[in-house]
Amino acid sequence: MKKLGTILGSAAIMATTIISNTSYGEISRGDRYSGATWATRSPVLAQHGMVASEQPLASEAAVQILRNGGSAVDAAIAANAMIGLMQPVLNGIGGDLFAIVYDPKTHKLYGYNGSGRSPKGRDLAKMTAEVEAAYKKAGMAPKQHIPPVGSLPITVPGTVDAWFALHDKFGKLPMKDDLAPAINFATNGFPVTQLIALYWKANMAGFEKQKGLIEELDNARHTYLIPDAHGGHTPSEGEIFKNPDLAHTLTMIANGGRDAYYKGPIAKTIDAYFKRIGGDLRYEDLAAHHGEWVTPLTVNYRGYDVYELPPNGQGAAVLEMLQILKGYDLKKMGAGSANALTALLESKRLAYEDLAKWYADPAFVHVPMKGLLSDAYADERRKLISPEHVNPNIGPGDPKLHDGDTIYLTAADKDGMMVSLIQSNYRGMGSGLVADGLGFMFQDRGELYSLDPKAANVYAPGKRPFQTIIPAFVMKDGQPFMSFGLMGGDMQPQGHVQVLTNIIDFGMGIQEAGDAARWRHYGGAEPTGEPSTGIGTVEMESGFDPAVKAELVKRGYKVVPGTGGFGGYQAIMRAPNGVYWGASEMRKDGQVVGY
Repeated sequence: MKKLGTILGSAAIMATTIISNTSYGEISRGDRYSGATWATRSPVLAQHGMVASEQPLASEAAVQILRNGGSAVDAAIAANAMIGLMQPVLNGIGGDLFAIVYDPKTHKLYGYNGSGRSPKGRDLAKMTAEVEAAYKKAGMAPKQHIPPVGSLPITVPGTVDAWFALHDKFGKLPMKDDLAPAINFATNGFPVTQLIALYWKANMAGFEKQKGLIEELDNARHTYLIPDAHGGHTPSEGEIFKNPDLAHTLTMIANGGRDAYYKGPIAKTIDAYFKRIGGDLRYEDLAAHHGEWVTPLTVNYRGYDVYELPPNGQGAAVLEMLQILKGYDLKKMGAGSANALTALLESKRLAYEDLAKWYADPAFVHVPMKGLLSDAYADERRKLISPEHVNPNIGPGDPKLHDGDTIYLTAADKDGMMVSLIQSNYRGMGSGLVADGLGFMFQDRGELYSLDPKAANVYAPGKRPFQTIIPAFVMKDGQPFMSFGLMGGDMQPQGHVQVLTNIIDFGMGIQEAGDAARWRHYGGAEPTGEPSTGIGTVEMESGFDPAVKAELVKRGYKVVPGTGGFGGYQAIMRAPNGVYWGASEMRKDGQVVGY
């Protein structure tokens, strides 16, 4: 049986099937006369700048920032602030942020780890006791993992720090200009999009079902419900939503800078709130926070240099999968074939076992990344793969990563700067907690700590938890080739690899690579401490050949229909002539805008 948090966290994902299952009688999609017949649209092309995000108004606002002389970083910050307002079910300034920036002046990639740490006033013994007490208070059976809601999974939000770190290094416009669009829409309102309306309703319903674990829910209701005669409702598709509290908070950040959040009035409000409700986050935790510039990890895959950020994130799993896959001729096998899918699935299972064992905050544990990404290690792991049958010795646990909710965006400017940015509250809207008058929800990222003292990812004060969010970048012959990401919990590494192999091995275009049917394997060991117990489950979208699905079952896989949790893809590719090619996820509400 799936854990309670997983069941409730899946509500937003399952809601998406409402859209895809809508029937209009005998009529279906029209025909395409160029590109793949199953593709949703052509890529967007532009010369001077481009933004790809999952919110059309955010993409439009960010491109205007580019037109006004802003850099790709300015545009990315503007888009992120907009999406934090318009898609609070996925992200916001109560969450964390990771980014990779290509700087055309230095011809280098720069990585930023904007993840926050656990409160310093709570050690493992206290956390374990508080977890037990929380479940008992809620009338639930004790569990050996941190709850998905309430104050216990909250870590210091790293997003605002990351904004200013990126802006200080690469911004051209004042931060006031970058945040102005979000402040305007928060004040005056915006129409809620189709998918987000479904997510919003499912998330708030989930909080109500779990309210025994949440110290205080009135602030969240006040912030995210529209008042009515029945006590309030979540916005429906097309309904106007305003968040004046968030407008005020963003204005304080625009005027007071980073310190307004971590040392000023916002930090003091957060401190007072958690003291009032009995949480452990304090002013001192916020004041001590700092993100970190990091060097992206890379492997060469068939002539393409693929870059991901190092742990505490899971990006290295992408690179390990690619190292294993280098030993297979996927092109010859054919896209969507049983042989290609077997190689992909088994490489995923192997890489995720290493992820569960080794990935954690490198400030606390040694992560043997050089060995994990070596050719020799890939050769060893590849020997465990049988082309005809699943290896039963690589097994699964109950997937807690399965429900991560995240946004990804990418931006590029006229000078050639490209930004790959991902930001998240982790599971859905987050913890359920909103500090008095601030208008944003705190993330629940700390749910991903392990409570096992022997685990690399074990909880400790001042430690960063394992992170699911991963931006990606690809270089070719020393030049930027593609900035991309595919959000969605444990879907992210396996989604990255599917997009990359679609482009590099199977010759798909940038939009086609995202439109192609996806698979998602879950059920392996996890960084939260759960071991593997079997072969796991493979969800497959309807676009795969039924005969191929049957062959995978014959080979030992458990194959089930997809339920909508296949992530959200955005990408910008730069051609040798300087033209940007953009793609946006057809499964979401997003849009590419260029000029």
